Amino acid sequence: MSNEDEIHLHTAGATVRHSSPFAHLDVPASHEDPSPVFIEKWVLPFYMPRLWTGPPAFIEAVRQVSPELNEAIATQLLSYFNWRPRIVGAYFVAIRRYQALEDQIGRLLLRSDVCFAGQGYCAALARLNSPPAINFLEQYLDYYLTRVELWFDQAFAMAALGYLDHLNQTERRARFHLPWQRFIENKPNWDLALTDDTFRKTMHTLDTAAVASA
Repeated sequence: MSNEDEIHLHTAGATVRHSSPFAHLDVPASHEDPSPVFIEKWVLPFYMPRLWTGPPAFIEAVRQVSPELNEAIATQLLSYFNWRPRIVGAYFVAIRRYQALEDQIGRLLLRSDVCFAGQGYCAALARLNSPPAINFLEQYLDYYLTRVELWFDQAFAMAALGYLDHLNQTERRARFHLPWQRFIENKPNWDLALTDDTFRKTMHTLDTAAVASA
């Protein structure tokens, strides 16, 4: 692989290449970059820093594009091999509850090809709140909590399951308590309570955006 290819993959978020039993799962993946016009309209106003640091701006941006936002746009965003459009696509799936894209979101989470985007996948699965969505989160944790060398989105998957436990009056996260403790033995700065709080705030923003763009 050339240095140029390596740089492109790193920029896209493929900072850690890993093998997993999910590598065979089929997902659309375009290695072509979106056009500058598409990025300006459908990525820059929405991806992670805007959501975390400026919920009112994020909500207003969603409201502005809501007449044109549809499942095809979300599908296109998810297909780019880059964490930025993929996380935005996941947010749009969450906001509009595009159930038809649930399997694609779940497969992307299990594959974990690029960094950061998993946080969006977890939020989308939590908003969908279906048995298959919950199963994807549990599959992810069953495997990735055993991969202590992979510092991926395990905390956000735990937060999503905890959020759904509260919503559904279940206790599905409880069986992951011991695997989680083993997983964070070499990660002293991983604070699940803090991630739980961040995730709840993200979900509140997405819920509000859904109402504002209805």
